[in-house]
Amino acid sequence: MSRAQRLLDLIQILRHHRYPVLGATLAQDLGISLRTLYRDIATLQSQGATIEGEAGVGYILRPGFMLPPLMFSEEEIEALVLGSRWVANRGDSALSQAAKNALVKIGAVLPNDLREKLEGAGLLVGPGEGLNEDSIELPLLREAIRCEKKIIITYFDLTRVTQFAAKGWESKRKT
Repeated sequence: MSRAQRLLDLIQILRHHRYPVLGATLAQDLGISLRTLYRDIATLQSQGATIEGEAGVGYILRPGFMLPPLMFSEEEIEALVLGSRWVANRGDSALSQAAKNALVKIGAVLPNDLREKLEGAGLLVGPGEGLNEDSIELPLLREAIRCEKKIIITYFDLTRVTQFAAKGWESKRKT
């Protein structure tokens, strides 16, 4: 593995963790010595990455370092296509459209060979029950999750009232 690839892999590993990761764990994940890890972290810090570390605590990448991934692997493309197709087939209308738009945007920035893999991905989502958008307030629930609001859900059964309420707001309609 080239040094450039190793540095990118280190950034990706740090992006996956919300809490500090021990240097020994990072070195093991990358298949390098601890000394090499220290040099790689120093290199990334000199390039502007806000990597903080403390002996015995570990390293963490603070928000703000914007190095986009260079390219998707074939497996990552398949995962994106399959997940987006699932959401497009089973999500409410707003989320379904967002999944379709995301695939178009991803396809627009891929090189031709990978774009063909995106468009020709053989992974399909099987038939399933779609959502009855009149009975579930998914956009409202997503908004509550984004705003970190508590949600109280009372469910009786499909023939009775289903209520959604959260601290400070209520759903616009009851079904």
